[in-house]
Amino acid sequence: MPNFSYTAKSLNGETKTGTIEAENLRDLAQKIKAEGLILTEADLKEEKNKGGFNSQFFHGKVSITEKMLMARNLSIMVSTGLSLVKGFSILAAQSKSKRMKAALLDIGQEVSKGKNLADCFKKYPDIFSELFQSMIQAGEESGTLEDVLGVLSLQLEKEKEMNSKIQKALIYPEILVGVMAVVGVCLAIFVLPKLNGFFTSLHANLPLTTRVILGSGDFFMQHWYFILAGFIALIFGFMALIKTKTGRFILDTAGLKIPIVSSLVKKSNTAAMIRSLSSLLSAGVPLIRSLDITSGIVTNFYFKQALKEAVDGVEKGKKLSISLEPAQKIFPYGALEMIEIGEETGKTSVILKKLAEFYEDEVTNVAENLSAIIEPAMIVVIGAAVGVFAVSIMGPLYTVLGTI
Repeated sequence: MPNFSYTAKSLNGETKTGTIEAENLRDLAQKIKAEGLILTEADLKEEKNKGGFNSQFFHGKVSITEKMLMARNLSIMVSTGLSLVKGFSILAAQSKSKRMKAALLDIGQEVSKGKNLADCFKKYPDIFSELFQSMIQAGEESGTLEDVLGVLSLQLEKEKEMNSKIQKALIYPEILVGVMAVVGVCLAIFVLPKLNGFFTSLHANLPLTTRVILGSGDFFMQHWYFILAGFIALIFGFMALIKTKTGRFILDTAGLKIPIVSSLVKKSNTAAMIRSLSSLLSAGVPLIRSLDITSGIVTNFYFKQALKEAVDGVEKGKKLSISLEPAQKIFPYGALEMIEIGEETGKTSVILKKLAEFYEDEVTNVAENLSAIIEPAMIVVIGAAVGVFAVSIMGPLYTVLGTI
């Protein structure tokens, strides 16, 4: 339950301040009233854990599902004429995330003071993206908040679906890699040292591959802590590298060069870009502002650069399709042509919506095809590894046993 800091007055005019737990402002006012006081001011306190960590770290990230349900339910509430203050109180009670609950309660409180809804959402950029904030602002200014919230919930739903499909398509290869790693470690710890001791005790003359495999097992057992530390350092080093501009540039360049993977990168970024543009334009956000916001949503460096350059082109009076032409190599075939058709017919947002749906389906197909290629390739690698192990270990073992 969130904490509120409050200021209240007694019947004889004395001022009292303090902190109290309450589900919402109404609950707070009732608790204060029960003490014979009148609530004059209240503020939602930021939650921190005992270790002093920020509540964002402690409570984790708010999921897309939470935000999608919030937008959808708020749209329904607005359509029924329910007051925003009451609506946010209900939404906060429904929320499972403590961070989201606290944010919604605070937004409801700020709205009750007469603040704009868009400004209230801007207080929480770590929860609500710039796209989310801009669409709310456009809906509020144009009086189409209900429709904008519906478009926003659809945007979040499609984003969730696409991420889910990609993860589902790649989960089997991930399991195979995990199994291979576990089997390799188990062999190195439990099997190879015993085999090495056995062959050493017999002074057997072993082939090169056998000596390499047994030697690697010995090395792993003697220096496992260095190997583990090196592996962890490699992971953290890679994560730190991709957060830098240079590292991100290298990774994004590689993603567009590797066969099959490049198709997935192009279509996933194109789908995200076009879906966001469609949602923003249908909400009434100006094209230049929509392009600027979308450049912050796409993950690939080249797509970001293409959108930033497109902003300059559109500001000079060029069409969007023409402004994106210099970067046409990074877009799937037909994308710019469809955008041009939308501009010529005056139905850009409608065309973009259909195009986004098409590329979202294409992303799923590419991910499934990638999975279908990776699976047999990994099975071949596993089979080859088992074959080399069998020939290198079992062959000399049978020879030694036969000699005995």
